[in-house]
Amino acid sequence: MRQTEAGGGATTVVRVTSETAPAAATADASAGEPVRYRCAACGNLTRFDVVTTRRTTAFHHYSVGGELAIEDVEVLDETVEDVTCRWCGNGKGIEVLAASSSESDQG
Repeated sequence: MRQTEAGGGATTVVRVTSETAPAAATADASAGEPVRYRCAACGNLTRFDVVTTRRTTAFHHYSVGGELAIEDVEVLDETVEDVTCRWCGNGKGIEVLAASSSESDQG
C-alpha cells in the first residue's frame, strides 16, 4: 500500500492489487493479448521500461475503519507511450514481435 501527500495536507491511500499492478508484459488493449518486445540494438527480449497511460473504472470499497480496497478494476483504454530497453537504454529500435513468433520461441 502506498500513501501520497495531496495538496492541503490530505493523504491519499492507494492499494496496489493484482488487478492494478503492472503486468510483466504490457497488454495490447485492443486485442487483450500480451505484447512482446525486442531491442534491435542489443537483442534484448526480456527487460524493458514501458510507460503506459490507462483509463480504468473500479469499485472503491472502504471498510468501517477507513481502509480502502479497490475491486473490480476494468481497463477502458490503454496507450503505450514509450518503450526503452533496460539493457542498453535504446528507445528507438524497439520492435513489437508477432504473437506467432513468441509462441514458437516457447516450444
